[in-house]
Amino acid sequence: MKVLLTVAYDGSGYYGWQIQNNFVTVQQKIEEALSELLHQKISVRGASRTDTGVHAMAQGAVFNAETTIPVNKIPYALNSFLPDDIVITGAREVSEEFHPQYSVIDKTYEYKILNSEFKNPKLVRYTDFVRYKLDIDKMKEACKYFIGEHDFKAFCASGSTAKTTVRTIYSLEVKKEDDIITISVTGSGFLYNMVRIIAGTLVYVGLGKIKPNEIENIINSRDRTKAGKTLAPNGLTLMEVRYGE
Repeated sequence: MKVLLTVAYDGSGYYGWQIQNNFVTVQQKIEEALSELLHQKISVRGASRTDTGVHAMAQGAVFNAETTIPVNKIPYALNSFLPDDIVITGAREVSEEFHPQYSVIDKTYEYKILNSEFKNPKLVRYTDFVRYKLDIDKMKEACKYFIGEHDFKAFCASGSTAKTTVRTIYSLEVKKEDDIITISVTGSGFLYNMVRIIAGTLVYVGLGKIKPNEIENIINSRDRTKAGKTLAPNGLTLMEVRYGE
């Protein structure tokens, strides 16, 4: 049978999701745990290839296996074979045609920024840090220019293997609670480092380096040098992956 897992993890101690030679990754740990639990070699395919230091609350991961363990009991059994910073929070059987990437309707990411005079040691692993006060109203105003289908080449890091840089953003919001700014974005899919570059561009807007209405021109330029910097990976979390099945 084919099983879809929902996976939460703290990415701080891993070299991203995807298996890498000589580096410990989240996918590697899950495959090892599944192989030990089910007494057979298991391969896992994820919905998103999160980078080193990026976190997830609901990564999707699919595997095929023959097992007598009820699907709803797999998370409980599997978690006992995993380290504390990787947790399986759900499992369900899916059709053989199901694909963890191509069956996706949309994905939601959050990027968190600590906007204060000093860093907070408790938040270092989960937020980027900006000392200078950000103009939240201008950041919110800039969000509307990202909504819709666009060629987001200006928001794609070099090294991308994507066949097309056209993506659709369904929603983009900026909220602030105390000193924490949360940027939440939902889209059909995302290019390499796209969310971190969008977040960096919104920070530039908040600092007054880019005007909100300049976002449209940046998108149309398809020029990476015109957008903001790529923010650190630790502030990014994959919050949800929604599927058509």
